[in-house]
Amino acid sequence: MEIIGKLFVVQPLVALFLTVALGYFVGKLKVGKFVLGGIAGTLLVGVVIGQFGVIKLDNGIKAIFFALFIYGVGVQGGPQFFHALNRRSINQLLSAFVMCLTGLLCVLVAAWSFGLDRGMAAGLAAGGLTQSAIIGTAGDAIAKLGANPELTKIMQTNVAVGYAVCYIFGSLGPIIMVTWFFPMIMKWDIRQEAVKLATDLSDGQPQLDPGQFNAIRSVVTHCYQVGADSRIAGKTALEIDTILDDASVEALQRDGAVIAVTDATAIQVGDVVAVTGLVNALINASGLFGQEVVAPAGLQLVEESREIILTNRLLSHRDISEIHDHVNVETRHGVFLTQVRRMGLELPLLPKLQLKTGDEIHFVGSPVDLDRIQSKIGYKISAAAVTDFIFFGIGMVIGLLIGMIEFKVWGVPISIGAGGGCLLSGLLFGWLRSVHPKFAALPLGASNFLRDFGLAVFVGIVGITAGPQALVAIKQYGITLLFLGVGVTLVPQIITFFFSFYVLRIRNPIEALACVAGGRSANPAFAALLAKAGNATPVVSFTVTYAVANVFLTLWGPIIVGIITKNAAP
Repeated sequence: MEIIGKLFVVQPLVALFLTVALGYFVGKLKVGKFVLGGIAGTLLVGVVIGQFGVIKLDNGIKAIFFALFIYGVGVQGGPQFFHALNRRSINQLLSAFVMCLTGLLCVLVAAWSFGLDRGMAAGLAAGGLTQSAIIGTAGDAIAKLGANPELTKIMQTNVAVGYAVCYIFGSLGPIIMVTWFFPMIMKWDIRQEAVKLATDLSDGQPQLDPGQFNAIRSVVTHCYQVGADSRIAGKTALEIDTILDDASVEALQRDGAVIAVTDATAIQVGDVVAVTGLVNALINASGLFGQEVVAPAGLQLVEESREIILTNRLLSHRDISEIHDHVNVETRHGVFLTQVRRMGLELPLLPKLQLKTGDEIHFVGSPVDLDRIQSKIGYKISAAAVTDFIFFGIGMVIGLLIGMIEFKVWGVPISIGAGGGCLLSGLLFGWLRSVHPKFAALPLGASNFLRDFGLAVFVGIVGITAGPQALVAIKQYGITLLFLGVGVTLVPQIITFFFSFYVLRIRNPIEALACVAGGRSANPAFAALLAKAGNATPVVSFTVTYAVANVFLTLWGPIIVGIITKNAAP
């Protein structure tokens, strides 16, 4: 053990990366259905490794990785956050804000009632509200208080201790409330309500159970030989597409030679045509074309699966079915919608689903057909495959400058710090990318790496640094802090749920439960709700409230440090 301790002192980066690796391993271990998660696991492992002695890691490393993490969060949430600020979702926005505000008030009441210092209060918020970013924003604010280095370190350690003690129930609590407590007292069957909502959104189409899939929605290609009695002989490809609606002629072989298909190409008796479309559109196609045949040698049909980001505001807030019926066949033929994703989550592909700016829309079709509709929708995701480092650098600079601004709330000096500044900057540049696709490109893979690795390194350093003082703080506050964390976790959910249901009139069970999970930015609760629902109906309400909650909960860190005036005992 002494050798390991010396190794960590000589090369502290070994301790850091070992913390990240072991932390994510611990985070994957399951106790029943509960999984701790990589971030909480990294913090706990960091505290253990910190017991080996004083491991010196430059605070600059911690600061830059947290700034990268929070900027990545902002970029990903920017389009949805600004898009959510509209009248149609005002009730859900208010629900999320009430959740965040009651969470803040619970933390402040607990801190004043039980004499918690600034660091422990912020840690209570980070763990009880399961918002890891508070560790960073509160830590920045504590560093700017001007206290002596020893006192600053103690309070920053208390942030990590509070988070570690309160986090486990902070994650379990929303799962219990969303999947058991609220449905029980309201006498809701989550699965039945999810099926009912999906049926309503789909104009009465039946919904499927988990593990089943709707083959009728699959895009397939069939080959037919045009017979002498065929009803489409002599018609052009565009005329046939109009008759088929959700299918189109994509390839043609005549007398053994492949013929290029255009809208004006006329189909003749004896031709072998390849028709692509939805299964339900091809059920009776043999009656139109003739006998279905095996694709002849030499007939090749190149199709592409393309992801397009929606930026055309004329299509935003419109139902899929409305857009389908409004757009003429000349524009949409040969293009088939297969998936819609919002903030990385797949949405239910139902006729009444409203598209929103920033949505990822997945299509299947020939490259020529996809090129035709792409300019009318937005931009191809692959166009953003390379990070725009010019705007990335500018965004980080702006975020750090915003973090230097100080203001007063009721006479209390408040600064959101580098973390809060980079969050706001990331939101701005994420929104800029969604409306001006030529600027500020940051691919999803890159932003995911910034977010996940940045937070992992930051939390690892926090845990290692806090290690020596962590046990002392746990002995002093352990049981009290644990019960306070339970209160901070449960009380805001109860207040917000009934306020949303009776005052804001969010009466649909699935939407009400999704707002609770999103307003807490509680990903484990959302995953549990999805499992209970058996379909994707909770996703839309969750994304709106989640985007708002991420911003406000992160900003609570410096607010708590500014309002709570008690410092830790040296």
